[in-house]
Amino acid sequence: MARPAFRVDAVLVQAVIAGALSFAHLHDLADAAGQDGWKAWAYPISVDLLLVAAWRRLRSEGPSRLAWCWFLIALVASLGANVATAGFLDLAHPPAWLRFGIAGWPALAFLGGTLLAHSHTAHEPGTEPESVPTVSATPEPTPEVEREATPAPRPEPEPTAAAAEDIPALTPAGPLVPAALVDHARKLADDHHARTGTRIDTDTLRSRLGVPPHLADAIAARLS
Repeated sequence: MARPAFRVDAVLVQAVIAGALSFAHLHDLADAAGQDGWKAWAYPISVDLLLVAAWRRLRSEGPSRLAWCWFLIALVASLGANVATAGFLDLAHPPAWLRFGIAGWPALAFLGGTLLAHSHTAHEPGTEPESVPTVSATPEPTPEVEREATPAPRPEPEPTAAAAEDIPALTPAGPLVPAALVDHARKLADDHHARTGTRIDTDTLRSRLGVPPHLADAIAARLS
């Protein structure tokens, strides 16, 4: 299997050249402002790292004010060093504001790096974070179990007329009287009432029928 031919990326070469020049300009500016030795080499590293961190934040989490702010600060520091070393400033006698800016850069770069590393991107407008249901400290009272109500006794249905006819009427206690005798006694009572206009009494009924007193009483009770 043939290996792919080595290809030189022009964009990568251009980035390496530009980075080296910017690195050198930042070193020269820091050295002119009184930061000699290893400190002059640390300044360009700090500026480039802040620039890369802000750009990475923009690419990974989207545009945000925080990332754009520190990206522009690092870009101005890098671009300002390139312009300043082009003869616009007398590096042999640097102004006081340049010394002040170089001396305060470490604290500013530390603040920017910390904010970029430990802050979260704000929610975009129109998107709301999911609401987390709050749990109340006091438990809600559980509903009591409803007791089954005992069924009320149903009222007994009143007997209808047809049912009442089926129930035999209670006869008063006494001797049994034949039905034929009762019919004969009713005819005698009707005849007596028609002649006299009064009801027949028990003694008259007993004498007309020729029955004992207790039987006459029972027949009279049936006729009433």
